Amino acid sequence: MRELRRENKRLKEELRARKPEKSKKAAPAQPPRVSTLRTPAAGEEAETVERFHLLYRDGKRIDKDTWWRGARVIKCPLDLWIYQELIFELEPDLIIETGTMYGGSAFYFASLLDLLGKGEVVTIDKNLREGRPEHPRITYLTGSSTADRMVQEARRRAEGKRVVLVLLDSNHKARHVLDELRAYHGLVTAGSYLVIEDTNINGHPVEPDFGPGPMEALQSFLEENGDFEVDPAREKFLLTFNPHGWLRRKVA
Repeated sequence: MRELRRENKRLKEELRARKPEKSKKAAPAQPPRVSTLRTPAAGEEAETVERFHLLYRDGKRIDKDTWWRGARVIKCPLDLWIYQELIFELEPDLIIETGTMYGGSAFYFASLLDLLGKGEVVTIDKNLREGRPEHPRITYLTGSSTADRMVQEARRRAEGKRVVLVLLDSNHKARHVLDELRAYHGLVTAGSYLVIEDTNINGHPVEPDFGPGPMEALQSFLEENGDFEVDPAREKFLLTFNPHGWLRRKVA
């Protein structure tokens, strides 16, 4: 008990030291629209995050028991919150998603777009699944995300749009993800994001036996394309299923 009290005291002192001094100037009326960069977790902090990540994703599979308005969403709620911030910062005219699954994430995005009063979601999956949520802002397309027909349809819908946000969450094999990156990166507008989902698999830190996956595809893509940069600010909640996967398109 005495050691616990000492540790709590130490943490309080550390937090107090980190707390910025109050400015004499009036606080801005609106919060900043761009998140502050943070240093990635390191040392004991990183170890704690990794242990919780493994417990959450591989140990308990809580991601498979996450719901939005009755629709299953196989995502980390902390990532869903980041998507909420992105959508309200960017005010996208179009969100393109590959890997629809149950349609819960598309439904989540559409619900947020309702609050903005604008925008649509185009979501692509090779499988047609009954019971997906219906919403006037959602268009379901059936086919492989890398098939020419699907890519051309996505390009047609993105044409002329002011802001386009793209997220990739279908087949997680590295070859497929890299093909998606090459096919869809050009649709992302300057300052918007290309999100590669589940870069945590193949030992980063979950599913170590998966084989080359999204993280490896991401690394190959960044070597051949200089238009995007990893935004560590989108990992501010420490736990994300998409480590290094939040890519921002540079503004010329």
